[in-house]
Amino acid sequence: MILPNILNLFLYFPEDKREYIPAAITCTIFLIAALLTMRLIIKISKWQEEEAKKLEEQLKKKNVIRDEK
Repeated sequence: MILPNILNLFLYFPEDKREYIPAAITCTIFLIAALLTMRLIIKISKWQEEEAKKLEEQLKKKNVIRDEK
């Protein structure tokens, strides 16, 4: 019984709906930043994967040369 009353203290719905505008702008900015960060992480991950494949091929070639000797 007390819990709903305590939770109601943190809820605030303004009468003037223009007060939502700064929150919407902030939310949009953070959403765009999160999407850009995710895209950057994916690009870097793909680049690192390609570099790892190149290194793996180089190591395989070295092992083949050593095995032939």
